[in-house]
Amino acid sequence: MVVLQVHFFLVPFLMSIMGAAQYLMQDAALLSYIDQRFLSLEKRLEKCNQDVLEYVDEFRDFSKTVLSRLAGLNTDNAEVKSEVENLLLRIDHAQRDIDYFGSVTDSNACIEVHEDLVKQQLLEEAEGKKKLKLMLNASCDHVLAGIRSLKVVKKTGGKHGSWMKDPGKKHTKIYLLSGSINNVILEFANIMTFMENNHTLKARRVLLPLPWEGTGHVIYQGFLFYHRYGSLNEIIKFNIQRRNVADQMLLPGAGRIPAYQLSPQTKIDLAVDEQGLWALHAEPETEGNIVITKINHVTMAVEHSWDTRCSSKDAKAAFMACNTLHVVYNSPSGGTSHIQCVYDVLDALNIYINPGLHFPKRQGSHSTVHYNPKEKQLFAWGDGSQIIYKLHTEQK
Repeated sequence: MVVLQVHFFLVPFLMSIMGAAQYLMQDAALLSYIDQRFLSLEKRLEKCNQDVLEYVDEFRDFSKTVLSRLAGLNTDNAEVKSEVENLLLRIDHAQRDIDYFGSVTDSNACIEVHEDLVKQQLLEEAEGKKKLKLMLNASCDHVLAGIRSLKVVKKTGGKHGSWMKDPGKKHTKIYLLSGSINNVILEFANIMTFMENNHTLKARRVLLPLPWEGTGHVIYQGFLFYHRYGSLNEIIKFNIQRRNVADQMLLPGAGRIPAYQLSPQTKIDLAVDEQGLWALHAEPETEGNIVITKINHVTMAVEHSWDTRCSSKDAKAAFMACNTLHVVYNSPSGGTSHIQCVYDVLDALNIYINPGLHFPKRQGSHSTVHYNPKEKQLFAWGDGSQIIYKLHTEQK
Protein backbone atom coordinates (compact mmCIF):
# COMPACT_ATOMS: atom_id res chain seq x y z
CA MET A 1 0.00 0.00 0.00
CA VAL A 2 2.81 2.32 0.84
CA VAL A 3 4.53 1.49 -2.42
CA LEU A 4 1.47 2.50 -4.36
CA GLN A 5 1.27 5.82 -2.53
CA VAL A 6 4.92 6.52 -3.24
CA HIS A 7 4.34 5.65 -6.85
CA PHE A 8 1.43 8.05 -7.10
CA PHE A 9 3.51 10.89 -5.62
CA LEU A 10 6.74 10.15 -7.56
CA VAL A 11 5.26 9.91 -11.06
CA PRO A 12 3.76 13.46 -11.14
CA PHE A 13 6.97 14.83 -9.60
CA LEU A 14 9.13 13.28 -12.28
CA MET A 15 6.78 14.39 -14.99
CA SER A 16 6.91 17.96 -13.71
CA ILE A 17 10.70 17.90 -13.70
CA MET A 18 10.77 16.57 -17.25
CA GLY A 19 8.32 19.27 -18.35
CA ALA A 20 10.43 21.98 -16.77
CA ALA A 21 13.53 20.64 -18.49
CA GLN A 22 11.68 20.61 -21.79
CA TYR A 23 10.61 24.22 -21.29
CA LEU A 24 14.19 25.19 -20.46
CA MET A 25 15.41 23.61 -23.65
CA GLN A 26 12.76 25.45 -25.64
CA ASP A 27 13.69 28.74 -23.97
CA ALA A 28 17.35 28.20 -24.71
CA ALA A 29 16.57 27.52 -28.38
CA LEU A 30 14.40 30.63 -28.52
CA LEU A 31 17.12 32.76 -26.94
CA SER A 32 19.66 31.36 -29.36
CA TYR A 33 17.36 32.17 -32.30
CA ILE A 34 16.76 35.70 -31.02
CA ASP A 35 20.47 36.23 -30.51
CA GLN A 36 21.19 35.10 -34.07
CA ARG A 37 18.51 37.47 -35.39
CA PHE A 38 20.04 40.40 -33.46
CA LEU A 39 23.47 39.57 -34.81
CA SER A 40 22.03 39.49 -38.32
CA LEU A 41 20.33 42.87 -37.79
CA GLU A 42 23.54 44.38 -36.42
CA LYS A 43 25.46 43.17 -39.47
CA ARG A 44 22.82 44.66 -41.76
CA LEU A 45 22.83 47.97 -39.86
CA GLU A 46 26.61 48.09 -40.00
CA LYS A 47 26.53 47.47 -43.76
CA CYS A 48 23.82 50.10 -44.19
CA ASN A 49 25.88 52.60 -42.21
CA GLN A 50 28.94 51.80 -44.31
CA ASP A 51 26.92 52.28 -47.51
CA VAL A 52 25.61 55.64 -46.25
CA LEU A 53 29.16 56.79 -45.48
CA GLU A 54 30.26 55.78 -48.97
CA TYR A 55 27.29 57.61 -50.48
CA VAL A 56 28.15 60.75 -48.46
CA ASP A 57 31.75 60.64 -49.67
CA GLU A 58 30.59 60.17 -53.27
CA PHE A 59 28.11 63.06 -52.93
CA ARG A 60 30.82 65.34 -51.52
CA ASP A 61 33.11 64.50 -54.43
CA PHE A 62 30.23 65.08 -56.85
CA SER A 63 29.40 68.43 -55.21
CA LYS A 64 33.02 69.56 -55.48
CA THR A 65 33.08 68.57 -59.15
CA VAL A 66 29.80 70.40 -59.86
CA LEU A 67 30.92 73.56 -58.02
CA SER A 68 34.22 73.53 -59.86
CA ARG A 69 32.47 73.22 -63.20
CA LEU A 70 30.00 75.98 -62.28
CA ALA A 71 32.90 78.27 -61.36
CA GLY A 72 34.50 77.48 -64.69
CA LEU A 73 31.21 78.22 -66.48
CA ASN A 74 30.92 81.58 -64.68
CA THR A 75 34.46 82.47 -65.72
CA ASP A 76 33.78 81.41 -69.30
CA ASN A 77 30.51 83.36 -69.27
CA ALA A 78 32.26 86.52 -68.06
CA GLU A 79 34.97 86.13 -70.69
CA VAL A 80 32.41 85.55 -73.46
CA LYS A 81 30.36 88.53 -72.28
CA SER A 82 33.45 90.74 -72.24
CA GLU A 83 34.46 89.57 -75.73
CA VAL A 84 30.92 90.17 -77.05
CA GLU A 85 30.87 93.69 -75.56
CA ASN A 86 34.26 94.48 -77.08
CA LEU A 87 33.06 93.11 -80.41
CA LEU A 88 29.91 95.22 -80.28
CA LEU A 89 31.98 98.31 -79.47
CA ARG A 90 34.29 97.64 -82.37
CA ILE A 91 31.31 97.14 -84.68
CA ASP A 92 29.83 100.40 -83.43
CA HIS A 93 33.07 102.30 -84.09
CA ALA A 94 33.39 100.69 -87.50
CA GLN A 95 29.80 101.65 -88.32
CA ARG A 96 30.49 105.24 -87.31
CA ASP A 97 33.55 105.37 -89.52
CA ILE A 98 31.63 103.88 -92.43
CA ASP A 99 28.69 106.23 -92.04
CA TYR A 100 30.57 109.50 -91.63
CA PHE A 101 34.09 109.14 -92.96
CA GLY A 102 33.75 106.80 -95.93
CA SER A 103 35.10 103.34 -96.51
CA VAL A 104 38.47 102.32 -95.15
CA THR A 105 40.85 101.25 -97.90
CA ASP A 106 43.13 98.27 -97.34
CA SER A 107 46.67 99.63 -97.31
CA ASN A 108 48.09 96.41 -98.72
CA ALA A 109 45.85 96.32 -101.78
CA CYS A 110 46.52 98.15 -105.02
CA ILE A 111 43.25 99.71 -106.18
CA GLU A 112 42.91 102.17 -109.00
CA VAL A 113 40.42 104.85 -107.95
CA HIS A 114 38.60 106.61 -110.73
CA GLU A 115 38.61 110.39 -110.65
CA ASP A 116 34.80 110.50 -110.67
CA LEU A 117 34.67 108.24 -107.60
CA VAL A 118 36.98 110.60 -105.70
CA LYS A 119 34.77 113.55 -106.60
CA GLN A 120 31.70 111.61 -105.50
CA GLN A 121 33.29 110.81 -102.14
CA LEU A 122 34.23 114.45 -101.61
CA LEU A 123 30.67 115.50 -102.42
CA GLU A 124 29.28 112.92 -100.00
CA GLU A 125 31.60 114.11 -97.22
CA ALA A 126 30.63 117.73 -97.85
CA GLU A 127 26.96 116.76 -97.83
CA GLY A 128 27.47 114.86 -94.57
CA LYS A 129 29.08 117.90 -92.92
CA LYS A 130 26.23 120.06 -94.19
CA LYS A 131 23.64 117.70 -92.71
CA LEU A 132 25.57 117.61 -89.43
CA LYS A 133 25.58 121.41 -89.21
CA LEU A 134 21.85 121.48 -89.93
CA MET A 135 21.25 118.84 -87.27
CA LEU A 136 23.16 120.89 -84.71
CA ASN A 137 21.48 124.08 -85.92
CA ALA A 138 24.90 125.69 -85.71
CA SER A 139 24.59 129.39 -84.99
CA CYS A 140 27.67 129.87 -82.82
CA ASP A 141 30.04 132.35 -84.40
CA HIS A 142 32.34 132.89 -81.43
CA VAL A 143 35.09 131.02 -79.59
CA LEU A 144 36.27 131.06 -76.00
CA ALA A 145 39.17 133.52 -75.68
CA GLY A 146 39.65 133.65 -71.94
CA ILE A 147 38.26 133.21 -68.42
CA ARG A 148 37.98 136.74 -67.10
CA SER A 149 36.97 136.57 -63.45
CA LEU A 150 35.50 134.40 -60.73
CA LYS A 151 33.03 134.76 -57.91
CA VAL A 152 32.86 132.36 -54.97
CA VAL A 153 29.12 132.34 -54.32
CA LYS A 154 29.11 130.04 -51.29
CA LYS A 155 31.02 127.25 -49.58
CA THR A 156 28.78 124.35 -48.69
CA GLY A 157 29.00 120.61 -49.05
CA GLY A 158 31.96 118.29 -49.38
CA LYS A 159 34.73 117.85 -51.92
CA HIS A 160 32.45 116.48 -54.65
CA GLY A 161 29.23 117.97 -55.93
CA SER A 162 27.61 120.17 -58.57
CA TRP A 163 25.31 123.16 -58.73
CA MET A 164 23.54 124.77 -61.68
CA LYS A 165 20.68 126.64 -63.24
CA ASP A 166 18.35 125.30 -65.92
CA PRO A 167 19.40 127.14 -69.13
CA GLY A 168 16.26 125.87 -70.87
CA LYS A 169 13.88 127.64 -68.44
CA LYS A 170 13.20 131.31 -67.72
CA HIS A 171 13.14 130.90 -63.94
CA THR A 172 16.10 131.77 -61.70
CA LYS A 173 16.08 128.62 -59.58
CA ILE A 174 19.34 127.19 -58.26
CA TYR A 175 19.87 123.44 -57.90
CA LEU A 176 22.41 121.87 -55.54
CA LEU A 177 23.46 118.21 -55.79
CA SER A 178 25.97 117.35 -53.07
CA GLY A 179 28.19 114.28 -53.11
CA SER A 180 29.22 111.77 -55.75
CA ILE A 181 26.55 109.26 -54.63
CA ASN A 182 23.23 110.68 -53.46
CA ASN A 183 19.53 110.91 -54.29
CA VAL A 184 18.53 114.35 -52.92
CA ILE A 185 18.24 117.55 -54.98
CA LEU A 186 17.98 120.89 -53.17
CA GLU A 187 16.02 123.48 -55.15
CA PHE A 188 16.29 127.20 -54.24
CA ALA A 189 14.02 130.00 -55.48
CA ASN A 190 17.00 132.12 -56.57
CA ILE A 191 20.67 132.69 -55.93
CA MET A 192 20.01 135.10 -53.05
CA THR A 193 18.10 132.39 -51.18
CA PHE A 194 20.93 129.98 -51.89
CA MET A 195 23.50 132.40 -50.43
CA GLU A 196 21.69 132.78 -47.09
CA ASN A 197 23.18 131.12 -44.01
CA ASN A 198 20.14 128.93 -43.33
CA HIS A 199 19.68 128.15 -47.00
CA THR A 200 18.92 124.45 -46.48
CA LEU A 201 15.80 125.33 -44.46
CA LYS A 202 14.37 127.26 -47.41
CA ALA A 203 15.23 124.65 -50.02
CA ARG A 204 12.74 122.33 -51.67
CA ARG A 205 13.93 118.75 -51.31
CA VAL A 206 13.42 116.48 -54.30
CA LEU A 207 14.06 112.78 -53.70
CA LEU A 208 15.15 110.59 -56.61
CA PRO A 209 13.88 106.99 -56.82
CA LEU A 210 17.30 106.00 -58.20
CA PRO A 211 20.55 107.58 -56.86
CA TRP A 212 23.18 109.22 -59.05
CA GLU A 213 26.87 108.40 -59.49
CA GLY A 214 29.64 110.93 -60.03
CA THR A 215 29.11 114.66 -60.50
CA GLY A 216 28.41 114.84 -64.22
CA HIS A 217 24.66 115.49 -64.09
CA VAL A 218 22.84 118.44 -65.71
CA ILE A 219 19.40 120.01 -65.56
CA TYR A 220 17.84 121.01 -68.87
CA GLN A 221 14.26 121.85 -69.92
CA GLY A 222 12.92 120.86 -66.50
CA PHE A 223 14.61 117.45 -66.46
CA LEU A 224 17.59 116.12 -64.52
CA PHE A 225 19.88 113.92 -66.62
CA TYR A 226 22.28 111.77 -64.61
CA HIS A 227 24.32 108.55 -64.55
CA ARG A 228 22.48 105.97 -62.44
CA TYR A 229 24.48 104.62 -59.49
CA GLY A 230 25.31 100.93 -59.75
CA SER A 231 24.88 100.80 -63.55
CA LEU A 232 27.61 100.69 -66.17
CA ASN A 233 26.27 103.32 -68.55
CA GLU A 234 22.57 103.98 -67.85
CA ILE A 235 21.46 107.61 -68.12
CA ILE A 236 18.24 108.59 -66.34
CA LYS A 237 15.90 111.39 -67.43
CA PHE A 238 14.02 112.60 -64.33
CA ASN A 239 11.09 115.05 -64.37
CA ILE A 240 11.79 117.44 -61.49
CA GLN A 241 8.27 118.89 -61.32
CA ARG A 242 6.39 115.57 -61.49
CA ARG A 243 9.10 113.72 -59.54
CA ASN A 244 9.19 110.63 -61.73
CA VAL A 245 11.52 108.93 -64.19
CA ALA A 246 10.53 110.05 -67.67
CA ASP A 247 12.99 107.96 -69.71
CA GLN A 248 16.36 106.23 -69.70
CA MET A 249 19.02 105.08 -72.16
CA LEU A 250 22.29 103.17 -72.36
CA LEU A 251 25.36 105.06 -73.62
CA PRO A 252 27.44 102.63 -75.73
CA GLY A 253 31.08 102.27 -74.73
CA ALA A 254 30.84 104.42 -71.60
CA GLY A 255 31.26 103.66 -67.91
CA ARG A 256 34.27 101.34 -67.92
CA ILE A 257 36.89 103.94 -67.05
CA PRO A 258 36.62 107.45 -65.56
CA ALA A 259 35.91 110.32 -67.92
CA TYR A 260 38.81 112.21 -66.34
CA GLN A 261 41.82 110.66 -64.61
CA LEU A 262 41.83 113.19 -61.76
CA SER A 263 38.06 112.80 -61.14
CA PRO A 264 37.66 109.02 -60.86
CA GLN A 265 34.21 109.34 -59.28
CA THR A 266 32.73 110.49 -62.62
CA LYS A 267 32.44 107.87 -65.38
CA ILE A 268 29.97 109.83 -67.56
CA ASP A 269 29.95 113.63 -67.68
CA LEU A 270 26.84 115.23 -69.16
CA ALA A 271 26.95 118.74 -70.60
CA VAL A 272 24.62 121.36 -72.09
CA ASP A 273 25.45 124.10 -74.58
CA GLU A 274 23.63 126.13 -77.27
CA GLN A 275 22.84 122.91 -79.17
CA GLY A 276 21.42 120.87 -76.28
CA LEU A 277 22.54 117.75 -74.44
CA TRP A 278 25.95 116.05 -74.74
CA ALA A 279 27.76 113.19 -73.01
CA LEU A 280 31.52 113.05 -72.40
CA HIS A 281 33.38 109.88 -71.46
CA ALA A 282 36.61 107.95 -72.10
CA GLU A 283 37.08 104.50 -73.59
CA PRO A 284 39.95 101.97 -73.42
CA GLU A 285 39.71 101.53 -77.21
CA THR A 286 40.55 105.21 -77.73
CA GLU A 287 43.59 104.91 -75.41
CA GLY A 288 41.77 106.95 -72.80
CA ASN A 289 40.96 109.85 -75.11
CA ILE A 290 37.64 111.62 -74.53
CA VAL A 291 34.64 110.67 -76.67
CA ILE A 292 31.87 113.21 -77.40
CA THR A 293 28.30 111.99 -77.95
CA LYS A 294 25.39 114.19 -79.00
CA ILE A 295 22.12 113.06 -77.37
CA ASN A 296 18.60 114.06 -78.35
CA HIS A 297 17.22 115.14 -74.96
CA VAL A 298 13.62 114.49 -76.07
CA THR A 299 13.95 110.97 -77.48
CA MET A 300 17.06 110.00 -75.46
CA ALA A 301 18.70 108.69 -78.64
CA VAL A 302 22.32 109.02 -79.77
CA GLU A 303 22.60 111.36 -82.74
CA HIS A 304 26.35 111.17 -83.40
CA SER A 305 29.71 110.49 -81.69
CA TRP A 306 33.23 111.83 -82.12
CA ASP A 307 36.53 110.28 -81.00
CA THR A 308 38.69 113.23 -80.00
CA ARG A 309 42.44 113.52 -79.48
CA CYS A 310 41.94 115.12 -76.08
CA SER A 311 43.45 112.87 -73.43
CA SER A 312 41.73 112.11 -70.13
CA LYS A 313 45.14 111.85 -68.42
CA ASP A 314 45.61 114.66 -65.88
CA ALA A 315 42.14 115.94 -66.86
CA LYS A 316 39.91 117.19 -64.06
CA ALA A 317 36.72 118.24 -65.88
CA ALA A 318 35.39 119.41 -69.24
CA PHE A 319 32.49 121.33 -70.75
CA MET A 320 30.84 121.94 -74.11
CA ALA A 321 30.34 125.46 -75.49
CA CYS A 322 29.20 126.20 -79.04
CA ASN A 323 29.72 122.60 -80.27
CA THR A 324 33.25 122.69 -78.86
CA LEU A 325 34.82 120.54 -76.17
CA HIS A 326 37.03 122.32 -73.63
CA VAL A 327 39.06 120.00 -71.37
CA VAL A 328 40.26 121.29 -67.98
CA TYR A 329 43.62 119.92 -66.81
CA ASN A 330 45.59 120.12 -63.58
CA SER A 331 48.41 118.26 -61.87
CA PRO A 332 47.83 115.38 -59.42
CA SER A 333 49.38 117.49 -56.67
CA GLY A 334 47.13 120.48 -57.42
CA GLY A 335 47.76 123.92 -58.84
CA THR A 336 46.16 126.28 -61.32
CA SER A 337 43.56 124.67 -63.56
CA HIS A 338 43.88 125.38 -67.28
CA ILE A 339 42.23 124.42 -70.56
CA GLN A 340 44.79 122.50 -72.59
CA CYS A 341 42.71 120.82 -75.33
CA VAL A 342 39.85 122.21 -77.42
CA TYR A 343 37.92 120.19 -80.04
CA ASP A 344 35.29 121.61 -82.43
CA VAL A 345 32.96 118.82 -83.61
CA LEU A 346 32.00 120.79 -86.76
CA ASP A 347 35.63 121.06 -87.81
CA ALA A 348 37.75 118.04 -86.92
CA LEU A 349 40.89 119.96 -87.92
CA ASN A 350 40.02 122.76 -85.52
CA ILE A 351 41.77 121.28 -82.49
CA TYR A 352 44.04 123.28 -80.22
CA ILE A 353 46.38 121.30 -77.99
CA ASN A 354 47.44 124.25 -75.81
CA PRO A 355 45.16 127.30 -76.04
CA GLY A 356 46.67 128.71 -72.83
CA LEU A 357 43.37 129.44 -71.05
CA HIS A 358 43.93 129.55 -67.28
CA PHE A 359 41.40 129.81 -64.49
CA PRO A 360 42.12 133.06 -62.62
CA LYS A 361 43.06 133.30 -58.94
CA ARG A 362 42.08 129.76 -58.18
CA GLN A 363 44.52 127.25 -56.69
CA GLY A 364 42.95 123.84 -56.31
CA SER A 365 40.82 121.25 -58.05
CA HIS A 366 37.40 121.27 -59.65
CA SER A 367 34.88 118.52 -59.09
CA THR A 368 32.69 119.86 -61.94
CA VAL A 369 32.77 122.66 -64.50
CA HIS A 370 29.50 123.18 -66.40
CA TYR A 371 28.71 125.77 -69.04
CA ASN A 372 25.47 127.76 -68.90
CA PRO A 373 24.70 128.85 -72.50
CA LYS A 374 22.00 131.26 -71.38
CA GLU A 375 24.29 133.33 -69.13
CA LYS A 376 27.60 132.50 -70.93
CA GLN A 377 29.15 131.52 -67.59
CA LEU A 378 30.75 128.49 -65.98
CA PHE A 379 29.20 126.99 -62.84
CA ALA A 380 32.00 125.14 -61.02
CA TRP A 381 32.40 123.19 -57.78
CA GLY A 382 35.88 123.48 -56.29
CA ASP A 383 36.87 121.96 -52.93
CA GLY A 384 33.35 122.45 -51.53
CA SER A 385 32.94 126.00 -52.93
CA GLN A 386 30.34 126.99 -55.52
CA ILE A 387 32.04 129.24 -58.09
CA ILE A 388 30.96 131.25 -61.14
CA TYR A 389 33.47 132.03 -63.88
CA LYS A 390 32.72 134.72 -66.47
CA LEU A 391 33.94 134.06 -69.99
CA HIS A 392 35.50 136.23 -72.66
CA THR A 393 34.69 135.27 -76.27
CA GLU A 394 35.82 136.39 -79.69
CA GLN A 395 34.42 136.05 -83.21
CA LYS A 396 35.55 132.99 -85.13
